Amino acid sequence: MTMVLPSAQFLLSFGLSLFVLALLVVSIGTLVMATYAWWDPSVRERTAYPELSGAEGLSFSIIVPCRQEVEEVMRATLDALLAQSHSDVEVIFSVGHDDPETVAIALRLASGDPRVRVSIDRSPVKNKPRQLNTALGMCRNDVVGVFDAESIAAPDLLRNIDNSFRSTGADAVQGAVQLVNYRDSWFALRNCLEYFIWFSSRLHLQQRIGFIPLGGNTVFVRRTVLEELGGWDEDCLAEDCELGVRLSALGHPITVAYSPQLATREETPDSIRSLVKQRTRWGLGFFQVYNKGLWRSLPTRRERMMARWTLLQPHLVAMTGLAVPFCLVLAIWGSMPLPVTMFAFLPLVVIATTVALEVGMLAEFGRDHHFTIRARDYALLVVGTLPYQILLAFASVRAYFKWRTGDLRWEKTAHSGHHLTYLEAV
Repeated sequence: MTMVLPSAQFLLSFGLSLFVLALLVVSIGTLVMATYAWWDPSVRERTAYPELSGAEGLSFSIIVPCRQEVEEVMRATLDALLAQSHSDVEVIFSVGHDDPETVAIALRLASGDPRVRVSIDRSPVKNKPRQLNTALGMCRNDVVGVFDAESIAAPDLLRNIDNSFRSTGADAVQGAVQLVNYRDSWFALRNCLEYFIWFSSRLHLQQRIGFIPLGGNTVFVRRTVLEELGGWDEDCLAEDCELGVRLSALGHPITVAYSPQLATREETPDSIRSLVKQRTRWGLGFFQVYNKGLWRSLPTRRERMMARWTLLQPHLVAMTGLAVPFCLVLAIWGSMPLPVTMFAFLPLVVIATTVALEVGMLAEFGRDHHFTIRARDYALLVVGTLPYQILLAFASVRAYFKWRTGDLRWEKTAHSGHHLTYLEAV
């Protein structure tokens, strides 16, 4: 009996169909998570901060890790924290001993105000989690919060965070962060919208499922819990995400709250080079967290699936944006059967739907944060989709090669204070 081998055309069509199916799953998953908070009005209500009630019940130690910073940026961050309507707040600037200029700025800003102190990290290897752990030893209050050096906190934020802890019984609360300098560059617009979608929608679906990768800014943890856990992982480039995984795996309740009025304002990376370095660092950190495997101890299969998806998705989404055009070209120019060619277009339909919905989200971003969104901004959002995907894909590939070669050096994102002019205009 003669065995009939599949033809090369059949194998190519079958392989392409499987690959397109994988792209379809990734693109649909991304769409669902991005739009979670918009389909049902009750979801938007659940994402809000609990209504303020009662007097203050907690005290706050705020750590501001700084490295090679501009005084104007640090001063603006400190002024916003000291202007909080909450009455029991201390601020700790965390700096490295090998950064004398920033140390001098921190000491100058702290002089004369007992609410402000300076923590100097003398570890031979410098990174954010090491500075955070050094500063944690100086914290005296109930809750430890982290703000980046260029973060502008809303005046009533800590009162609402205090109320969230007491209303929900959480051990950690994640507030929202919003990049605001959306007109500084073609990629800044997409970067700002990413943060808007993440904090107003996607993170709330993560909370519902039970796996929350904490952010590195506007995040608050009870000091006793943080000390119990040994602080942040000093070797991880995504120490914020790793802490969220540990808290989730150990069953510590985490709550996420969103209000555009209470979102912490920040700036986007100031160049393509800075953006790529930032996303490379995040990608490397996610590889580390995934490889560490703590997510495997999450109690339910659903939570473990969400953890796997979350830690791998940045790389999958980045590659999807480039893989879809490749599949279309292969399907058309490779003379694939008509059903295969039509199937190859489905991920593109989902991506086009996502971009169309992003246009509506950009309008809401403008309304929520009192920015005027012009026709040029909408056009730039659409036109910039593919170039932005190329940047993310490049950063993912770069992260993979750095991971394979063991290059885990910290690449800092520079802060220039561009966001401050946008806040003055509001």
